[in-house]
Amino acid sequence: MRAISIVILSVVGLAMPVAAQDCSFSAFDKAAKKGERLTVAFFGASLTWGACASDQSRTSYRARIAEKLQEKYPEAHFTFIDGAIGGTRSNLGVFRLQRDCLKYKPDLVFLDFSANDNIYSDDPETLAAYESLVRRIITEGKAALVQVIFPFPWDYNPGRTLEKMRGRTAHLKIAEAYHVPVGDAVLHIKKLVDTDRNTIDKIWEYYTDLSNGHPGDYGYQVFADVAWQAFQKGISENMTCTPPAKMLNKDIYMTWSRNRLSQLRALPKGWKVTYPSITSAWYDAYMPRWLDDVVSAKNMDVKKDKKTKETITNKLLVEPLIVKFKAESVLIFGEETIKSGKYEAFVDGKPCTWSRKKKTIFDASSKRFGGNCQHYQLLMTDLDPNTIHTLEIRPILSKDEAQELRIESICLAGGEAGVLER
Repeated sequence: MRAISIVILSVVGLAMPVAAQDCSFSAFDKAAKKGERLTVAFFGASLTWGACASDQSRTSYRARIAEKLQEKYPEAHFTFIDGAIGGTRSNLGVFRLQRDCLKYKPDLVFLDFSANDNIYSDDPETLAAYESLVRRIITEGKAALVQVIFPFPWDYNPGRTLEKMRGRTAHLKIAEAYHVPVGDAVLHIKKLVDTDRNTIDKIWEYYTDLSNGHPGDYGYQVFADVAWQAFQKGISENMTCTPPAKMLNKDIYMTWSRNRLSQLRALPKGWKVTYPSITSAWYDAYMPRWLDDVVSAKNMDVKKDKKTKETITNKLLVEPLIVKFKAESVLIFGEETIKSGKYEAFVDGKPCTWSRKKKTIFDASSKRFGGNCQHYQLLMTDLDPNTIHTLEIRPILSKDEAQELRIESICLAGGEAGVLER
């Protein structure tokens, strides 16, 4: 396949703010008691959305928190924002925070991701992404913040101790440094489980040893109770979320850009701008909520002749997509569909890999879920931010059936975090 270089016309970027903005829980409390209009955002993954709740709008943890806020402040006028996509981590959250949370100018934010980021891991890259969310919510969003740390049922298996949860420990240290109250459901539920092992079955009523780790309605009520206690602590102790002068982790994700491919001057052959899919495997994976558009690469057009009713297949040439950029980290964000195929990615000619086995082929198909959903992939980190790098996406599409590849944006972090013209 012939390669073609492309140019992105517009980049949405954000740099580290110069000055910090204090965020007081007492100010939120006073405004709510006065009956003012306030916005509360919930930003995270499936435990924030409420996977396996009987009704996400009523029995998820965020719905329970909304209910508690309305009961405590009956005169206030609340707007509640659901910013949760299941199966995602804080490294994607970096590139969603502005669009899906901060643009609503929230007065209070509940932040998830501890579970999906892995409470056992203190991976520096992941911690840098998570801390950047905390810092930006406070400094850019100027919102009071509650961190929530939710568990999965297997976190209470024998041998899984709090001491081994290095990610949880790191998130608690971030909360302490930023003066943020924490809803630590891991510790709370551990005390319940130590008293009664059957608590696990009550909280995770759909759990088996081989499958789902999401709680049921009772479990989400427990999550909400812990998050609410953290919010109440913020008020009772007159806490003001304030960032330290220096980040605990590296500041790579404080400079970022989300570069929509639809803004190219010219697309490679076989690619075109289109809409996100209007069906999905789950509501939190309904991609028109999270993507403004996508660029789709298709290997063939399949149509039926109106007169003969015969199926006509027109095979298409799909060229690689090539972008030059400066950054330390590169990630792509788009969607998976039933018809999506596979692809390879290269940075400066070096293949991007995934899994411990260093696999080089990425599968963007959502067949395993039975419906469409998000696709995002961290391709490479630890790049030299002062060097011009070349990203190449090579679609691997079937010769026998219609397949596609759907990408919205190339997400960059660190250094200039921007794409370059030819």
